[in-house]
Amino acid sequence: MPFISKSKYLSGLQCKKLLWYQYNAKDRIPSVDASTQAIFDQGHEVGRLAQTLFPNGIEIDGDPKDFGALFAQTNSALRERRPVYEATFRFGEGFARLDILNPVADGAWDIVEVKSSTEVKDVHIRDLALQRYVTEGAGVPIRKCFLMRIDNQYVRRGAVDPAKLFVQEDVTREVRDELARVGPNLQEMSQVIRNAVSPEVPIGPQCSDPYECILQDLCWKFVPEDSPLSLYHFRKARAFELVNSGVLSLDRLSSDEGLDKKQEIQVRAVTDGKPFVNQREILTFVRKLEYPVYYLDFETLQTAIPLFDGIRPYQKVPFQFSLHVEDAPGVPPQHFAYLSEGRIDPRPEVLEQLAQLLGKKGSIVSYNAAFERSVLSDAAAAFPAYRPWWEETVRRMVDLLEPFRGFSYYHPQQHGSASMKAILPAMTGKGYEELAIADGEAASREYLRVTFGEASEADRQGVREQLLEYCGLDTEGMIAIVRELMKLANGGR
Repeated sequence: MPFISKSKYLSGLQCKKLLWYQYNAKDRIPSVDASTQAIFDQGHEVGRLAQTLFPNGIEIDGDPKDFGALFAQTNSALRERRPVYEATFRFGEGFARLDILNPVADGAWDIVEVKSSTEVKDVHIRDLALQRYVTEGAGVPIRKCFLMRIDNQYVRRGAVDPAKLFVQEDVTREVRDELARVGPNLQEMSQVIRNAVSPEVPIGPQCSDPYECILQDLCWKFVPEDSPLSLYHFRKARAFELVNSGVLSLDRLSSDEGLDKKQEIQVRAVTDGKPFVNQREILTFVRKLEYPVYYLDFETLQTAIPLFDGIRPYQKVPFQFSLHVEDAPGVPPQHFAYLSEGRIDPRPEVLEQLAQLLGKKGSIVSYNAAFERSVLSDAAAAFPAYRPWWEETVRRMVDLLEPFRGFSYYHPQQHGSASMKAILPAMTGKGYEELAIADGEAASREYLRVTFGEASEADRQGVREQLLEYCGLDTEGMIAIVRELMKLANGGR
């Protein structure tokens, strides 16, 4: 019987089917995608920085599958009474590697779990409870358990100060309250793993709580795109009940479900197979636009460990923008683009260029403009010389999300989403499928990789071209959407 590690234990708490597959059908488990790997890599970086607060430590290193060697290293390190990184223990059905095991008085130890999170979550307590259960079961006395997390109010000034970046919270009591459940949980999980077949688990909220389940493509393959789960702002618990009871399409919903106006519009559009259009509301929106119209989109990065002075953890920093300027309806737009060249704070350059390009009049259109407003507001606050300019400029911003969030327009191909990734192909037939970089998360990840990581010059230039193409399509797409809205406002379809 294999041991149950921290990650597998948390999987078992989330979904017994996921746990069974991790041991009995590994070939059906998708490989780690780039987004998840980036989260892992950031976690490792945060963990290494946290270790500097416990100097002169001993790291337990080796093949993760060679349990015997890891245990032997750990036992040898414990005798030296120094901090131990990745201390490894097993007890009963459990197996755990601890981020930091710190020696304290009377021969005891403290467990310090390091997270990139800015808050303590229930899943962290369950993680620590398994660690304490296994460690104490292996004969190591534990005094306290700590969760070391990121302080999102920290502002970098000069070199990163780990003592200020991290907050160490004593969660001993919470872990103790959870501890009694660990043994029974492990025994139940062991039985699940030994079963010849996977348990049947209906899809539900656990599919994304506390983490997005890697088996969703398998478990959700029977769910069509326009199921009750796609219904805009519908009660998720009820949607799962309906789907699991066989109500798979929106046109089968009962009239007593108490749908609001937007949900009724969505059901009607899917049932009729054609878009819903409120011409009057669309006309009101397009009349807000004053020419010249500036179509603006940012790409941002946000990291747990701030990259630049004056930046907080996870603060959004613009490294790229695309700007299309349309002087009059139907006139070919001019395009301007910016992409930061290197490892310097890009905000001053972004502010300087936009202050020149955005002129003194005309609407500035963004999709979900609250994002652009927030990014520019933070930048202007950090560089006060631009604050007067920004206070004048922000008044000109128009949110292209408005008619879609308000369901003035709804296309059945949106499948309940008002994001631009859903709107653009549904409304114009254009999309992002052919792009190497096709979403903001990938853009940030690839920019960080080729700018702050190790990449060849050819790789770097290739990614930069892909970034420019992706961001440019966002603003081109906004122009196409506005032109379609103008047609609808004038009675065209």
